[in-house]
Amino acid sequence: MKKHVFAGIVATSLVAGAAQAQQCGGDFGQFVQDLRTEAQMRGHPQAAIDAFFQHASYSQRAIDADRRQGIFTVPFTEFSRRLISQNRIDNGRRNAEQWRPVFDEIERRFGVSRGILLSFWAFETDYGAFQGDYNTLDALVTLAHDCRRPHIFRPQIFAALTLFENGDFDPVNTVGAWAGEIGMVQMLPEDIVNHGIDGDGDGHVTLQTSAPDALLSGANVLSSLGWRPNEPWLIEVTLPDNLDWFQTGVHASRSVAEWERDGVRARSGGTLPMSSAQASIIIPQGRNGPAFIAYPNFNVLFEWNQSFTYVLTAAYFATRLEGAPVFDARNPAPGLDGNSMRELQRRLAARGHDVGAIDGILGAGTRMAVRLEQRRLGLPADAWPTAELLNAL
Repeated sequence: MKKHVFAGIVATSLVAGAAQAQQCGGDFGQFVQDLRTEAQMRGHPQAAIDAFFQHASYSQRAIDADRRQGIFTVPFTEFSRRLISQNRIDNGRRNAEQWRPVFDEIERRFGVSRGILLSFWAFETDYGAFQGDYNTLDALVTLAHDCRRPHIFRPQIFAALTLFENGDFDPVNTVGAWAGEIGMVQMLPEDIVNHGIDGDGDGHVTLQTSAPDALLSGANVLSSLGWRPNEPWLIEVTLPDNLDWFQTGVHASRSVAEWERDGVRARSGGTLPMSSAQASIIIPQGRNGPAFIAYPNFNVLFEWNQSFTYVLTAAYFATRLEGAPVFDARNPAPGLDGNSMRELQRRLAARGHDVGAIDGILGAGTRMAVRLEQRRLGLPADAWPTAELLNAL
């Protein structure tokens, strides 16, 4: 669950006296000692504190990984092709059958689709095959010591200490992602403390080795984030040529019935479900590319990962695992390369648009600026930047 790492979470209030502790930077050994002191003030047993922090070490690997974290720059059609292989689909269906009783329980308790959980299980760890090789405690302590986002990582250390006291965390042997996520569906320690479920009944929440624990815990997190039980999240659609393209995108929503009145149709035929629900039309590569209608549950997935392309691909893959066909890629206009995108951003910024950093990334600010300029110029306002738009500016 990457949103907490990249966007930040609200740090818990520190107990009296702990506010004087060094919050980041400085001597690493003293920083760990400050963590020990804060753990005492939080009421953790001294024996657990000593055992937990005994081998805490600085992880340059975690710092290096943090500095080079990537941003998705390839378009949806290419990104989905890379991530969704027939082997991954086959493995997903095998896991769906192997863990059918667990998925049945999840759908009864939480209303979270098995396709969604299988999709994130696949993308996060390839169904548990690779869960990361960073020592989790070292990564968390190092990133809390680093002064970029200490408020994000510091609370995770004490959550991991709680897991250790419960017998669900090994400070020496627990490994995971560079930012502290662990287990088959990559959950942060606070999420495990708050939402972890012992799915196999062994008295522990072990997301690294127990698929029932991992899947039920992941479903519980999605439920806590606002997942609407037994509702759809994404359906492929066909669009009329005369659609108001300015009304498309995750920023805008209308009732499904209104979209249907304007000519939006399920690609598979039939009536779109939940006619009164608010939904958005998603066209990741403009009006000539693939098209989807996104229901409220789609937005919940951004609490798991903030990348638009990643979330759309995961949501689409979930529909594939539940029987949907391969999307119709159609024939989108070629996108801009990095240099051209940066030039476009410079021109948009010069016109007063807030595009954020001039980084060549098609983020939300750039998409909205593109949409506004397309409308001003009399072009279809589908938010897909093309050479035609660049030349017009």
